[in-house]
Amino acid sequence: MSRHRQDSAPWPEGAVIYQIYPRSFRDSSGDGIGDLKGIAEKLDYVAALGVDAVWLSPFFTSPMRDFGYDVADYCDVDPIFGALDDFDALIAKAHSLGIKVIIDQVYSHTSDRHPWFQESRRDRANAKAGWYVWADPKPDGSPPNNWMAVFGGVSWEWDARRGQYYLHNFLASQPDLNLHNRDVQDALLNVTRFWLDRGVDGFRLDALNFAMHDPKLRDNPPVKRSKRKPARPFAFQEHRYNQSHADIPKFLERIRVVTDGYPNIFTVAEVVGPHPLEEMKAFTAGETHLTTAYNFDFLYADELSPALVKKSLSGWPGEPGEALPSWAFSNHDAPRCISRWAGGADQKQAAKLYLLLLMALRGHIFIYEGEELGLPQADVPFEALQDPEAIANWPETLGRDGARTPMPWEKTAKNAGFSSGTPWLPMDKRHPPLAVDMQEQDKTSVLHFAREAIALRRKSKALRAGALQFLDAPEGVLAFTRQHENETLACVFNLGRSEQSWTPKGVNASAILLGAGPVSQSGNAYALPALSGFIAI
Repeated sequence: MSRHRQDSAPWPEGAVIYQIYPRSFRDSSGDGIGDLKGIAEKLDYVAALGVDAVWLSPFFTSPMRDFGYDVADYCDVDPIFGALDDFDALIAKAHSLGIKVIIDQVYSHTSDRHPWFQESRRDRANAKAGWYVWADPKPDGSPPNNWMAVFGGVSWEWDARRGQYYLHNFLASQPDLNLHNRDVQDALLNVTRFWLDRGVDGFRLDALNFAMHDPKLRDNPPVKRSKRKPARPFAFQEHRYNQSHADIPKFLERIRVVTDGYPNIFTVAEVVGPHPLEEMKAFTAGETHLTTAYNFDFLYADELSPALVKKSLSGWPGEPGEALPSWAFSNHDAPRCISRWAGGADQKQAAKLYLLLLMALRGHIFIYEGEELGLPQADVPFEALQDPEAIANWPETLGRDGARTPMPWEKTAKNAGFSSGTPWLPMDKRHPPLAVDMQEQDKTSVLHFAREAIALRRKSKALRAGALQFLDAPEGVLAFTRQHENETLACVFNLGRSEQSWTPKGVNASAILLGAGPVSQSGNAYALPALSGFIAI
């Protein structure tokens, strides 16, 4: 059925997935932009981490106003990344190494350069006139309602050809598709089939809760004001009508019918918003929707606390028929967790602690490129910024460029081995000393620890899929068990900045399997320095 799917083995419960941001992973051509051949060159490194799969951020044809999330052709590779043959070669190599491949799918919107939009905007009577969200102005010429765009300003752009406004939840160059239209859904499902036939093992569905709007175009109500100043107009509204429409799960049922026609396909929804749990549950309900979903509980958190972890995980108790959730601490849309959480503390120790905690969580796990090296958020000067959100909101928000700078491979090589040309974003001077070649030589490095933590998760059914039960612990300490059949593990993490002690009650924790930081044991008590933790049996 598929061109390159050599392995139809089921996805493991609690899979570990490594996110690759193609522009920044490895440049094989010397133009300063990462590409598919560069990714293929480094797949042996990814395989050595022990992960189950990679997630590739967009590499599709695009004007790159939002760096690939503005798709101009869903079924082709942008020339800066290579060609379809390069993608096929990447898939073949990944599968030969036992790595599954999932790719982004952006079904909420396209680029304004997409042929569908070019036809839709031509007039009000063409075959694709209803493929996007068009609306007449109010009598005074103003936009149809008060909806605001994520990246700033109103969500409506005037188009003189049709004499109407079109909706865009992000940039004005990213018009929203009208997924209430069955023909649009059919076209997107054909895109799904195209990539499945090329051998991909799954999809990450971008901005999924923006995929449908309120057809009545009702105004969003304002949020209740807090003491914290909103960084952008989007935050002034409760997004009741421009996202989270109740019919989105019905479209997901159609996606599931398609993916069920191929062996063992994995689908994950990105769910943005202040109250994601209900949507995550709806998007993954039963056997007729998506495999899993993740939110921004950790990605946007300024602080990592036991309370945050308990709150996030308590919504997924493992009831019958419930999907496994997914978790990420860093990705291409959020400042790196080391810089958000560790502050001035020992970042090497903090990186190990966060990796160990991530491996202990119940659910599927996403690691972002460079997280296994303990990379901090890069400092990108204003004149080097590329991210439209960062430029528009500078200096009030950090933007996304600092998490997207090039991967450091070799400390002393030009551009740390990322490219022979000028990188599209500058290399932070703190990153080359953390390069892969340096960490390979240091057995105490974050990289070696990451491999150990992933290996521990891979061989432990309790960590992969076991039940999770929180335990009583001192202030700043997070403690829980993971249990499956006869295997019970104690997972203990001091997330605070002062030393704590922990004595297990009713839990056997006699042997530490892997520790982050200088944890010591005296009898049945454990001394936990700041930002340290362990998994014990």
